[in-house]
Amino acid sequence: MRTLNGFWCFLLQYVALSVVLSGCVATADNIPSVPTHNMSHKERNELKEEAREMFYHAYRAYMEKAYPADELMPLSCTGRYRGITPSRGDLDDVLGNFSMTLVDTLDTLVILGDLEEFERAVRLVIKDVKFDNDIIVSVFETNIRMVGGLLSAHILAEYVQKQADVMMWYRGELLEMAKDLGYRLLPAFNTSTGIPHARVNLKHGMKVEALRHSRETCTACAGTILLEFAALSRLSGEPIFEAKAHAAMDALWKMRHRSSDLMGTVLNVHSGDWIRRESGVGAGIDSYYEYCLKSYILLGDERYLARFNRHYNAIMKYISQGPMLLDVQMHRPHTKTRNFMDALLAFWPGLQVLSGDLKPAVQTHEMLYQVMQMHTFIPEAFTYDFQVHWGQHHLRPEFIESTYFLYRATGDHYYLQAGKKALKALQKHAKVPCGYAAVNDVRTGKHEDRMDSYVLSETFKYLYLLFSDPSDLLLNIENFIFTTEAHLLPLTLGQLGNHTFNIKEHEEGNMLDFMRSCPSPNKLFPETVRRPLRDLVTGVCPRISSAKRLRAADFQASNADHLRTVYDMGITMVSLGEGKVQLLHSFYNAKSPEDAERGLIFMQEMVELSKSNAIPKTQLQEVSFQRSGEELQVLKAGPSHFGPELTGDMSISQRAVFASPSKVCTSLKNSKELKGKIAILERGDCTFVDKARRVQSAGSIAAIVYDNTPNTSIDNQQMFAMSGDGRDDVKIPVVFLFTREAEVLLAAVKSDPNLEITLRAVKELSDLHSPESTNAHSQKKTESARTSSSSSSSSSSSSSESKSNKP
Repeated sequence: MRTLNGFWCFLLQYVALSVVLSGCVATADNIPSVPTHNMSHKERNELKEEAREMFYHAYRAYMEKAYPADELMPLSCTGRYRGITPSRGDLDDVLGNFSMTLVDTLDTLVILGDLEEFERAVRLVIKDVKFDNDIIVSVFETNIRMVGGLLSAHILAEYVQKQADVMMWYRGELLEMAKDLGYRLLPAFNTSTGIPHARVNLKHGMKVEALRHSRETCTACAGTILLEFAALSRLSGEPIFEAKAHAAMDALWKMRHRSSDLMGTVLNVHSGDWIRRESGVGAGIDSYYEYCLKSYILLGDERYLARFNRHYNAIMKYISQGPMLLDVQMHRPHTKTRNFMDALLAFWPGLQVLSGDLKPAVQTHEMLYQVMQMHTFIPEAFTYDFQVHWGQHHLRPEFIESTYFLYRATGDHYYLQAGKKALKALQKHAKVPCGYAAVNDVRTGKHEDRMDSYVLSETFKYLYLLFSDPSDLLLNIENFIFTTEAHLLPLTLGQLGNHTFNIKEHEEGNMLDFMRSCPSPNKLFPETVRRPLRDLVTGVCPRISSAKRLRAADFQASNADHLRTVYDMGITMVSLGEGKVQLLHSFYNAKSPEDAERGLIFMQEMVELSKSNAIPKTQLQEVSFQRSGEELQVLKAGPSHFGPELTGDMSISQRAVFASPSKVCTSLKNSKELKGKIAILERGDCTFVDKARRVQSAGSIAAIVYDNTPNTSIDNQQMFAMSGDGRDDVKIPVVFLFTREAEVLLAAVKSDPNLEITLRAVKELSDLHSPESTNAHSQKKTESARTSSSSSSSSSSSSSESKSNKP
């Protein structure tokens, strides 16, 4: 068992290493933070009312500009209809021309206490919404948004009848509509496994040509049915819905990997074979885990508690890496599968709160909060060093949902302050005259003509609940459970007993499945967990002595014994794409506790190694040319760790030719033109050394790689040396130009294709000893230690083909 101090040492080391390796200059002093003092009742009430106004700004825009369409297009101020507005491909499978946003929003009106508008909206739904549409829809989305919305509204309509003596005319019409829609989804469940198809036609079931070859679905799509279908069965007395949903969950459970207890993300509904074996807690699988736990809470069926605990233990063992959740292969759980996390995993801390495991919930929420502060919103996907991978932000609710549950569990006003920051970001950056528009790219703030129904159903609902007191609500929220779409289902459904469908299944398992102990201290505990995360680059671990341990300065990535040693210490190398590799340390992966401690020291030494002032043995290069009647142009360029290095008086002069395609990651189209010439090629998509090999094969005598990021220059960036992969087969010199220097060269060559270009070493070495250059050399030394393609000398500098090599 790892100690608390040892764990935080690991976390500090890991994140510090990530910061150094990515070229970041962030320190604990400039990491944004929020006040931790208690929020006044006055301010909290003002934020509650602001959340209410946000809801109505969006709701009225939908009702006035879009209804009865499924969604509002907030930039166009009009409705989005299936088959009428331009198609967005599979994204439109959520639409069924059944006024989805209004149905999805009904129970939010009750949360807000607006019974008058709730009654008007229920009348509209009963009058206008029809399901006999020849439209193919997503089974998953239709279930959680439409079936769940109708059921929750039905339950609340009957509730306000009894509690407030309103809507006395209501006679269960919404329940009948939910049952009608449920039957239209049932044909999707006619598979040999019992796992439903991803899509179904509302009018013709599966009997349409477009669905003839339907095979694939995601784990979350198949495993996020039971709450709504069980509620539908128990409210309507029709057992078929709950029976089908249980069968789908049972089939999924049998498909887990028996060794790791992990699930993949995409499967074949007929054969049960996994199509994608990546396992995480984000897109494609997220709500399956949620429904395992919530099915136990709502229905009292202990097999779902057993399943959740088995899955949860596996996730915490293989996927959880400190505050981060990194996807792995379900059948090879020590193998990471991608270099980014997606925004959907932000629901996970809320689920951990529900399960009682508070500490890792606080930890992951804090990591997500730092990402949000860095980019204003949590981007749709972000890398391990918190940079944008996919820049969209669709106004998702998951982070606010977890913030709400953490506040309810701890009473810590820190989460009110975090919620306030999220609220103000929406007001400043997403509000438009017709509602709230999704952000197309968090880096630019550009809007997208999109406002999903969950913005009203979840995002604003959780914001309002976060700032509300229990006395502000018409109902006791403790008596309900939220579905994945934040619809309310009463816990009394479980008290009815499963009279519609009763299975006693004897599954393999043991008492450990029911005995997970999750301590949940209150009040001050979250702050003690968050503090090390906010100071994540400042801690230093105690050292332990070991005469035989491998030191970072001696590490050689090409040495098999060294690789085996770091593996035993719990250190793995994760490919981040584009030739970059990151070191990860985990106590779980270490051969022994002693090896794990050595791994901590090794990681700290890597950080210290990056701060070394040693000057690498590389020579800055230059690219020069002189046009007729003009002065000599000299552009400083970076060297490479492959191919011959131009030193002293060595030089190469020749015409330059642009390679096609420019990034040279596929076969060249102009090999003959490149023969005997200097090739000019663009950075990106593949490694530097692979580009060099291709132009060398075409007969080029040298190559110039230019940057693909706007406005970079040797005046504002740290120069680096391009890395190889350990093979010594490149025989031509290759140099690197930042964008601004490259623009001068490219313009000259385009205007004069016969212009002679010269490559040589920079004569003045004084530039290499400047403070800025020293930082660059420190970075290059670290790159050598972390890149599998580094040379055998640990003091060699190298950089992989990745933008994160730059500050």
